[in-house]
Amino acid sequence: MNDKTELLKTLYEVLGEEGCGMSCEDADIFQDEDGWKLNLEGFMEPWNLGKTLTEARQSIREYASMGFGLH
Repeated sequence: MNDKTELLKTLYEVLGEEGCGMSCEDADIFQDEDGWKLNLEGFMEPWNLGKTLTEARQSIREYASMGFGLH
């Protein structure tokens, strides 16, 4: 399993199928020179998740716990 797939899996685990809906299906997770990013439909700019896979997983959990459009 590649890193992008791991992060998508984390997104589904944190939110569950019901919480994810179309947002997760259309989620664009990518890595650029600044690190991992998450771009969800309806948001203008991607969210910074961190430089490492571990940081990115933690950020997904933090964003979801704060309710920033992830449930």
